[in-house]
Amino acid sequence: MTELPTTTADERAIGLREEMVQYLVEHGDARTPSVIAALRVVPRHFVAGADPERAYSPEKPLVTKRSDEGVSLSSVSAARIQAMQLEQADLRPGMRVLEIGSGGVNAAYLAELVGPSGKVVTIDIDPDVTDQAHLFLAEAGYHDVTVVTGDAEHGVPGHGPYDRIVATVETPDIPPAWWEQLSPDGLIVAPVRVRGLTRSTALVRDGDTLVSRSMDVCGFVPMRGEGENAVRLVVLHDEPGTSVGLRVDGPEDLDVAGLSQSLHTERTEQWTGVSIGGTESTEYLDMWLTTVLNPLPLMAAEPGARSAGLVAAASPLGIPTLVEGDTFAYRKARPTEEPDRYELGVIAHGPRADQVASQYAEQIVAWDAQHRGDRPRLTVRPRRTEAPNAAGPSRTVERPHSRLTITWP
Repeated sequence: MTELPTTTADERAIGLREEMVQYLVEHGDARTPSVIAALRVVPRHFVAGADPERAYSPEKPLVTKRSDEGVSLSSVSAARIQAMQLEQADLRPGMRVLEIGSGGVNAAYLAELVGPSGKVVTIDIDPDVTDQAHLFLAEAGYHDVTVVTGDAEHGVPGHGPYDRIVATVETPDIPPAWWEQLSPDGLIVAPVRVRGLTRSTALVRDGDTLVSRSMDVCGFVPMRGEGENAVRLVVLHDEPGTSVGLRVDGPEDLDVAGLSQSLHTERTEQWTGVSIGGTESTEYLDMWLTTVLNPLPLMAAEPGARSAGLVAAASPLGIPTLVEGDTFAYRKARPTEEPDRYELGVIAHGPRADQVASQYAEQIVAWDAQHRGDRPRLTVRPRRTEAPNAAGPSRTVERPHSRLTITWP
């Protein structure tokens, strides 16, 4: 085990680290003793240029590289997200682990969990990122981690097979190399994107299929290289501070001019009578909607667009939006008379606003009545294999290498 830093300069960082760990334990993100112990050891503030306050903030990532346009190209994920993935990975001493997407901090956590009898290999396509990982790991004392610069689409065959493959970049597909380099009883943890929704998914083998055993909402920098498959942003309103667009994860050809015009028309509201608690996640509702509605891009709107009255809701993760030609509808919540409880409704714009809003609202009601207590399952199959008929509602997404299928009981 790596010893805690003990210099006077690090005393403040040690205190911040302990506060971070306590937060993660209290919120249920860090549960097992081994994960909690690893979080208490790794010096996140050793990331080059990191402010300790930011480094140990449980909910904030550390952006380590941006494009010329200011887009984040690489980051150290928020500690809460890292703890979530570490728990999903179920790591034990002696395991061999491949990390997809480098940076150093998460590789150090992995090294703590697999111990000196295990092996950690971390790969990133960007030499600037692997240089940063080398520096962090050397300064933090993790000299046995192997850092590779290369395209993760091909994995790192020289050090496999791996008991665990942990991806810290958003991936729309599972490349064949990951299947080939995974041990027969291995597990993949990856932020898999399906129709715009990204879920950190723990996938286990079931014959020639990978089956999810857990899925958690998350956000990650997209994978680059041969496996890159970026979401398209269709802009409906382009004014500084009030921009509105649709993130499209698929081949849909949208009526951009018609939708832009409809955005500026009077809205229609329909309310469902379905309510949620103030801290209740809508992640499974969103998975239901993306299963049964089509097409369903995510509406991305700056906060100023809501203040200006262009949209009635805004979310950094995007809001599932039903599009029918030049008409679109999205979800909103309003307070009820019951404290800390909110009714779900639908806002629609366009010539067929009533019809599209009703279609959307019906599925919110269906989820509440039939599937609110259910958890969807994600299966991944090679493109060469056919997905079997599902007993319940399902949605299959075709990727270059795989068929991704959401199924419900």
